[in-house]
Amino acid sequence: MNTEPIRTPYGATTTADEVIAGVDLTGRRAIVTGSTSGIGLETARALASAGAEVTLAVRNVEAGREVARRISQDTANPQVSVAGLELADRRSVRSFVAGWQGPLHILVNNAGIMATPLRRTAEGWESQFATNHLGHFGLTTGLYDALAAEGARVVNVSSVGHITGGVLFEDPNFDQHPYDPWAAYSQSKTANILFAVGIARRWADAGITANALNPGRITSTGLIGHVDPSAIPSGPTPGQDSGVSVKDIPQGAATSVLLAASPQLDGVSGRYFEDCQEAGPVRPGVRRGVAPYALDPRDADRLWELSEQLLATPLP
Repeated sequence: MNTEPIRTPYGATTTADEVIAGVDLTGRRAIVTGSTSGIGLETARALASAGAEVTLAVRNVEAGREVARRISQDTANPQVSVAGLELADRRSVRSFVAGWQGPLHILVNNAGIMATPLRRTAEGWESQFATNHLGHFGLTTGLYDALAAEGARVVNVSSVGHITGGVLFEDPNFDQHPYDPWAAYSQSKTANILFAVGIARRWADAGITANALNPGRITSTGLIGHVDPSAIPSGPTPGQDSGVSVKDIPQGAATSVLLAASPQLDGVSGRYFEDCQEAGPVRPGVRRGVAPYALDPRDADRLWELSEQLLATPLP
């Protein structure tokens, strides 16, 4: 197995259009969750511009139809559709999975919430863990047959925020721990990376690859709606070696598009990227890189088992 870090000709200021240039996705089918705005919308648009058939998996179907219309108009690709998906609702996830027909080549698990006040699902699950991880876990594993049909790529949008802490395996829903919105967010983003590691370990024989990424700090998205701006860690401009890269939306979507579509990532799996490069280990005092616990194969297995157990509980 090649363990050398993956290097590409792209960087922090590369845009999604620059990554997708020259890529032909005709005949390929993609799902992008949370794609009515921000980097999800830009990811979907870039994939459609390369000829992919793209499904916008979104909570607000009416808004999704308008976005699909705009993407089709902008890309001259009529194969952009919408399907309802509420990741914190197991019935919605199961309905989406049941409605999918045929192979799936690209799944971008993009939707997420960040640093919200304490909220719980009908099961009592903490909302960030339920939405950012468990919903995507149920969606992805539910679509296994479609992903395995012709070999597929799974892309998990994580965050530099994962370096704040790992998964609280004994108390993922903060039943015993005092709730901290950033600890809950970090847990869910670590889970996104561990899930990619788990897929790489379990599904390689089916031709499925999975990677995770940090898109960078994109302040013009709806993700920060619950966040005090003064509480967001600051960082230098893109291209500097420390801190969080501050990007616009086309730059923020570039790494997602790279992992979803670039031939340079053929066969690459179980890794974590930022600024269109494989990330190195996190260093003390620097908000970039990947924490070792996020790539730990034992924790990946533990998370997989925990997720299956939670999703197997009776529906409320």
